[in-house]
Amino acid sequence: MTGAELLEAVNVDPLLLWRACRLSGELDVYTVGTRYLRLDRRVEGYARLSPSLLREFLTYSIIGLSGDRDAIVRRADEVLSHIEMVSRAKLDLAFHVVSALAGRLGSDIVIRDHTCFIIAGDIVFNMAHDVPRPERSTGKMVKGSDMDIVVIVDDDFPERLMNRLDEEIYKEKYRLLINPHLREEIDYIVKDLDRVREQVNFDTFRHMVACKILEEGTLLYGSDRIFHTVKAMLKERGIMEKISAMETRARDFRKKAEEYLVREDPLKIKEESLYLFYPTEESEEFE
Repeated sequence: MTGAELLEAVNVDPLLLWRACRLSGELDVYTVGTRYLRLDRRVEGYARLSPSLLREFLTYSIIGLSGDRDAIVRRADEVLSHIEMVSRAKLDLAFHVVSALAGRLGSDIVIRDHTCFIIAGDIVFNMAHDVPRPERSTGKMVKGSDMDIVVIVDDDFPERLMNRLDEEIYKEKYRLLINPHLREEIDYIVKDLDRVREQVNFDTFRHMVACKILEEGTLLYGSDRIFHTVKAMLKERGIMEKISAMETRARDFRKKAEEYLVREDPLKIKEESLYLFYPTEESEEFE
């Protein structure tokens, strides 16, 4: 079973179930996918890993009897195939949304030549999921991972069109959110190169989040020139090395968090340290 299926079957506290599976000598926990950097104000040094321990257990882990390894691996392959399918579908939807939007603006050449749309988050790591969850601002249920899109315009982009671009993306965000057949979420920000030049100083938490998102992001639509300009800014300021160092610290932090959550009194964990187990969102860049 996946962790979510096991939780539904036994209906106990998820932390206690996770601990029981980790401590049992008769169970194997097989996890698929990739762990990657996530920034969190609550953590010293800001660096932790995503997925969270809870999300990893529920969505990306298979639990089975220790002697049933072949069946566990078969089920894990099925889960991984589904995750990859969800990631491709969300990437395709994001591309369709932004390319159609560019056409509707009536200035497609300007959009293609002076704007780039960068996609980041779960999708670029092939780790998007479709587990229903409430959207942050409205509470409406959406289908799992959001689509994190950073829109960057160059220095020649007209300000009036920048405002219109923001408005049009917001309309698409709302349409996807309320459409009962879609129920998908876009998190986005529209900014110019001057804003990026400020953010690559990497001197505040918000700037660190912005740089991390740009570092992991891939070009979804628009100008290769702007995309490579942004990547060059990150390289010149040593952002890749800084992100890599943070990821190393995050992996050490995850190891220590797992050891703590396995051995510590659950009541103390619930009073002081549940953030170690539950997800966090890098929402500040998109506010």
